[in-house]
Amino acid sequence: MRAMIIGLALVAAPAQAATGLKAVDSFRIGDSGVLCTAQIRNGDTELKSMFDRSYAVVCRDAATAVGQLYALRSTAAPATAAGECRPAAMTTNGISRSECVGTSGLPYLVLTTLRSGTRYVAQGFAGYESALMLGIQSLVADTAQRGSVEVTSTGAGDPTAFARVQAGTLDPEKALAEAYIRNNTGSFAEAAAFFETLIERNRSGDPGYGRSSEYLANQALQQSNLGNDVEAADLFARAGRATDASDPIQLRRLRNFRAIDQLNRSDAAAALVVLATPIAAIADAGLDPQRLASGYIDRPIAQKLNSDSAELARLQGGDERLTVGERAALLDAQSRYLEGVAYRSLRRYSEARAVLQTSVTGVAAVRQGRVRSLAWLTAAAEIELATIAEAEAKPAEARAHLDAAIIIYGREYPASAVLLATKARAAALLARQGQRDAAISGFRAVVADVPATPGAAQAIRPLIGPYFDLLVARGNAEDVAAFFDASQTLVRPGVAQTQAVLARELSGGNDAAAGLFRESTTVSREIIRAETDAARITAQAEISADDAAALKDIQARRDQLAQQQTRLLAKLSEFPRYRVVASTNLSLADLQAKLRKGEGYYKLSLVGAEAYGVFVSQDAARLVRVDATVPQLEKMVANVRDSIVRIENGRTATYPFDAVTSRKLYLALFGPVDAAVATTNHLIFEPDGPLLQLPVNLLIASDRGMAAFAARLADPKADAYDMTGIDWLGKVRMVSTAVSARGFVDLRDLAPSRGKRAYLGLGENAPAPASAATQPRDACEWPLATWGNPISAAELRAAAAAANGGRDPGDDLIIDTAFTDTAIAARTDLNQYRILHFATHGLVTAPGPQCPARPALVTSFGTGKSDGLLSFRDIFDLRLDADTVILSACDTAGMATIAATREAGISTGGNFALDGLVRAFVGAGSRTVIASHWPVPDDFGATGRLITGLFAGPKGAGVGEAMREASLSLMDDAKTSHPYYWAAFAIVGDAARPLQ
Repeated sequence: MRAMIIGLALVAAPAQAATGLKAVDSFRIGDSGVLCTAQIRNGDTELKSMFDRSYAVVCRDAATAVGQLYALRSTAAPATAAGECRPAAMTTNGISRSECVGTSGLPYLVLTTLRSGTRYVAQGFAGYESALMLGIQSLVADTAQRGSVEVTSTGAGDPTAFARVQAGTLDPEKALAEAYIRNNTGSFAEAAAFFETLIERNRSGDPGYGRSSEYLANQALQQSNLGNDVEAADLFARAGRATDASDPIQLRRLRNFRAIDQLNRSDAAAALVVLATPIAAIADAGLDPQRLASGYIDRPIAQKLNSDSAELARLQGGDERLTVGERAALLDAQSRYLEGVAYRSLRRYSEARAVLQTSVTGVAAVRQGRVRSLAWLTAAAEIELATIAEAEAKPAEARAHLDAAIIIYGREYPASAVLLATKARAAALLARQGQRDAAISGFRAVVADVPATPGAAQAIRPLIGPYFDLLVARGNAEDVAAFFDASQTLVRPGVAQTQAVLARELSGGNDAAAGLFRESTTVSREIIRAETDAARITAQAEISADDAAALKDIQARRDQLAQQQTRLLAKLSEFPRYRVVASTNLSLADLQAKLRKGEGYYKLSLVGAEAYGVFVSQDAARLVRVDATVPQLEKMVANVRDSIVRIENGRTATYPFDAVTSRKLYLALFGPVDAAVATTNHLIFEPDGPLLQLPVNLLIASDRGMAAFAARLADPKADAYDMTGIDWLGKVRMVSTAVSARGFVDLRDLAPSRGKRAYLGLGENAPAPASAATQPRDACEWPLATWGNPISAAELRAAAAAANGGRDPGDDLIIDTAFTDTAIAARTDLNQYRILHFATHGLVTAPGPQCPARPALVTSFGTGKSDGLLSFRDIFDLRLDADTVILSACDTAGMATIAATREAGISTGGNFALDGLVRAFVGAGSRTVIASHWPVPDDFGATGRLITGLFAGPKGAGVGEAMREASLSLMDDAKTSHPYYWAAFAIVGDAARPLQ
């Protein structure tokens, strides 16, 4: 149910299905390519009459508007940011085109035309010509025109960051209306960005703001819809404190949103308790007519009046305001709907149907059902009634309800996530009725629309399982390709996007354009960091004078950075390679074309409780339904990991390996394609869910050696840790960990590092200095004892000697007191090393249960504000050009929290394994990262032998082959044959790329 229960846009402006662009506040420019929109600007000084319109053109990845659109009854041209212009030329579609030099010194474009007494103008950076041209054509036609927007894109942005830009260009009432629309269409991440921006501007004291309770309640709802339960709980508490206890509207809204939160947590009973909370009747709301008539307005009355603005309460065909009573009635109708959802979840179908019908009747009773912004509630009720009808074996009735919902959403919210989700439900119903071909056709249409529909990937993920079942059951070549396409729409770790950005950065070499690209992505991160700093201040219950001043400084800096970033993108538009945007998805045929003989790509996809896989080789592909549910996979992975290493009383403990579960896990994942796996020499595995936490090279590929190991376990005199003779998956083949098919192919195509030096080893931190003990440390800082047991540099010395032909490592090592966070951050030559090797402690958990997890590598303490840690953020800021980064430390394949990710200036991902230190080093510039899934061992010199063997491989050999060869000596030694000693490292990237 998570993210499918949608909050009520009680007073949102009419949905954007009204006829003509004159009736909407924003519209998409074009229908393909880079996402750009036109956002209404009411305060533009060029507007002389009520018929004039002005829009800001905003495009994904650009932090500010890239141009403006005008429709003016006055024949006078608007002021421009253009300097000297060439004589205008007429285009084939009758639009005058002037090439200018902008006031910023960048190429600028002015497009104009006069039609039926209205002057239409588009102006902005010349690099955004396709967006400007489509924008002016749309205004002239009064309808959005089809076409591709081919403008500069770094790929570093995301819909959430873009939504913040959109929210910042609108006046507060229209921004709130757009936020509600995104919520109602299922684009929860974008809605959250809008409400977050509104909260910040509200706390900043901007004119026109004063709806703290409403913003906070809605932001809490978005976080709940997104599954961020801790953040949601905090925001709901803040919303409760900000709500006027006498306001019947805000109290009802908060009650309903809290009930949705309980439904999102799959606690229908708790939702019913919340919905039963008594709220004062409207007559008792405290709106004293005599006080209003006398002109006296106190704070509670002002809050009530502000929350009922004309912009948000407009009805279709008029601009009458909803009365307080009408608004309360609609919120009570939503309450009945939520009550119906709860009863349906508890399978109390007759009660559910009754209250759902009451909800629909309640909506229809207000203004004869003409409140268009409430259409979603009627559609949502139809979906619930469809679910009930199917549960009661009434498929025709169920289909009728779904069709009714599709009609409503299609009319009111076309091209929305909620419409696609409803179509997916209808396709699933067809599948359950045995109409397989019609179901597959319906699902394919949904999948085709996902990439262009904000929020759709998250909305359809829990609904796409029936489609996968149908494709696996039939399994022909067309179905395999369809499965591969659909599986790429599912949410992936954020490191996948970071790989894509790195590939885009490195694809063009090291010219001026690449420098502009890097500078643009750096500034983009600085903008997100500034937003994070601002959000931290605005989240406080009270803002001091110092904090208020700091907030203004942060906002000014952010605005300056935003202007700088947009100018950088405009400059980058001069380089055509950054104007070609590859699809985030990859076709099956394109992947097969990049695979080599003997290679196999296995992609795992988890949907709900079910797991699916597709195995792809050069000339074949096969679908499999994994013979284990997701909970069973989670349990198997946990059992295997616990038999490798557990932290007990602060120390690592290793137990006899759970070979039975390892073999069972192999059969569940690879059993149906075992014959194909047996012929591969390079397995590329794209994990999902719990498998992100386990290197698959330790799965057992056959029964060979199992009986002998079982006998040793049964013999109290035998060595239960002796696993020689086991047929490990990684024994005869190298293994890559991929995070997306597109990322794997992009990395495979990249040229190798341009670094002039082979190797740099870093580690063996110095203990914390005595002066550190005199400084105050809070509960969420690591204790100084963390620095007291450094990892020996012996591993680094051996690796350096092997990497450099046996000569003295000399300057190839940074150890002891030279190995500080500040010194590493200050170095400008790190991009000269093709291999960087860190042998130090990794901190991937939190110092205490109340503390956030912020991944970091332990270093020596440096100068100034050094904390002796190379943090996730610090690493992202490094400038590398590395073929490989080796992280010989504790569980460096772990995750970073969303908060830590935002602090580093990254707006996507977080809370996935591999989204921590691995992602940080990819973002810094490493094509491949070798990371550990658990604390690497010192016993028997295992890790040193493994790393030394890694560098001892022949030059030109794949890093995966070198790792496999190095592991063999450990696998065949009874003392180190347990996977704890040889299986910790995962090669994230392409294991076929050479180490040297």
